[in-house]
Amino acid sequence: MLRRIISWIPNSITCLNLLSGCAATICSFHLGETMCGLEMAYWVYIFIGAAALFDFCDGAAARLLKAYSLIGKELDSLSDLVSFGIAPAMLVMNTMLAAGNGWLSYFALFIPVMGALRLAKFNVDDRQTTSFIGLPIPANAIFWTGAVAWMNQHLVPAPWVTLILVAAVSLLMVSEIPMFSLKFKNFAWRENVRRYAVIIATVLFVIFEGIPGLAWSIIFYLVISIPADRTKVAE
Repeated sequence: MLRRIISWIPNSITCLNLLSGCAATICSFHLGETMCGLEMAYWVYIFIGAAALFDFCDGAAARLLKAYSLIGKELDSLSDLVSFGIAPAMLVMNTMLAAGNGWLSYFALFIPVMGALRLAKFNVDDRQTTSFIGLPIPANAIFWTGAVAWMNQHLVPAPWVTLILVAAVSLLMVSEIPMFSLKFKNFAWRENVRRYAVIIATVLFVIFEGIPGLAWSIIFYLVISIPADRTKVAE
């Protein structure tokens, strides 16, 4: 009985990821309102951030407790699609609608479509056990969190600019570009130079730019992920 309870701990954390994504999606439809004195856009950022934290913790818990399961793998993908595909898409769509972009705003639905394809490819691709091919879907959500925060602080760009950005970032998820994983096997500097670089860059971007700095951190991650030898997937 104890072992059965322990085996469900990672899945329970994954469900918290899913709930966070659902909450972020709901909040994205109330961007002009406030809750508990905080603008709804910030609640979307918070819930997507919470989903990312739970997404990291469920894998860590599974490894620590040795509680791997096929159900857990499928549940993780379904949760990620909601939290990192649908939630950021609704954030982008409603931001564009609020800016008066009309029916063009619905092009944001391209994000979860490509996100679903990305997750499906990941689940059947044995090349992605220790690294990634294409932009990970959590990175997609982090990018859009920063990008929309930038739009809210400055100005929503012309619709064609946003549409090109949506298409580019979405297609990156299903691309064949090798990208390294941010999961640490150990903490040795030499073996984790790029991982530490991303962490340090993210901290600096957020300190100097605020939430919009998250978008710059993903761009930085993309740039340093391009390996010298494209025939190998970076670990």
